Amino acid sequence: MKHKSFFWFVLPSALAMLLFIFLPIISVIIQSLHVDHEQVIRTVETCDLFGCKQSTTIDQEATAALREAKPLGQFAGVRTYLDRNHLAVDEVKSTWDGSKGWREFGSQMLNLPFYKAISFTLAFTFVVTPLVIILGFIIAVAVNSATRKIRGPLIFFSLLPMMITPLVGALILFWMVDARGVIGIALQHLAGNPELSVKASTPLMWIMLMVYGVWHSAPFAFIVYYAGLQTVSQDTLEAARVDGASRWLQIRHVVIPHLLPLTTFIALMQLMDNFRVFEPIVSFAASAHATSLSWAIFNDLGGETRQLSSAAATSVLTILGVAILLMPVLVRTWREFDRK
Repeated sequence: MKHKSFFWFVLPSALAMLLFIFLPIISVIIQSLHVDHEQVIRTVETCDLFGCKQSTTIDQEATAALREAKPLGQFAGVRTYLDRNHLAVDEVKSTWDGSKGWREFGSQMLNLPFYKAISFTLAFTFVVTPLVIILGFIIAVAVNSATRKIRGPLIFFSLLPMMITPLVGALILFWMVDARGVIGIALQHLAGNPELSVKASTPLMWIMLMVYGVWHSAPFAFIVYYAGLQTVSQDTLEAARVDGASRWLQIRHVVIPHLLPLTTFIALMQLMDNFRVFEPIVSFAASAHATSLSWAIFNDLGGETRQLSSAAATSVLTILGVAILLMPVLVRTWREFDRK
């Protein structure tokens, strides 16, 4: 392809990435370096027959003029990143100096908002992602091995969790795990504890959120793997069968190596999606037991007082976290491509 043709071919995508990805990220970074202006306080002295009194009021006009002159707020540098709601540098140092061991230090760190959010985010990501890949692959192999008559219904029911809106799906599961729900009653019966409540237990809530994450994302891995299975060489499988290879050996030495590029793709997509976990926390009303970086952004932007700089700083940290998670996979993919 000529350079001119390639330029016009790539230009629309490059402009879309510039307008909807690069520029918003730059805007968020700039906003994270500023904080809201402090309100201008005016001292007013009133005198009467009994003497003079001083009172303070907010000068609305001066405050509005200050915000109009500098709409981004006042420059704060990286101060927002270091405060208690984010990296909490001072709190971490004092916690480390006052703790008696790693266990105590870790438990105290989880009381800090950012580290509480990042702990659940990482746990959710590293548990759900491999389970989604494994479950999606198993379902794809099972459906592909089924007879043609039942393959259609199996595909439909396998894709059903992905068809449901994430918020609605999370609410359905939330009602099911309620103490009066089907799953909630079953858990109480199995545990022999009629007062068992998933909503009141942090470990059970974490498990339920991860179960939902696997349930909702497994269909994506299934459909990708199922499409990939249609491209597996039947001649190679037939040769393996002739050589006496069992079903497991065929999958291990033929199917899995063939689908390895798709596994990399699914891992990349799931790492990004799971690191931004948000919907189940809101639907399960689980913020007392589990918070994520995306939930922290939502919390900063909600309410009457929007903390734009705090939300922007958390967004930048989230982007950096996603980049760090994707780096090993991208480096490995680049090395394999470079060998070819």
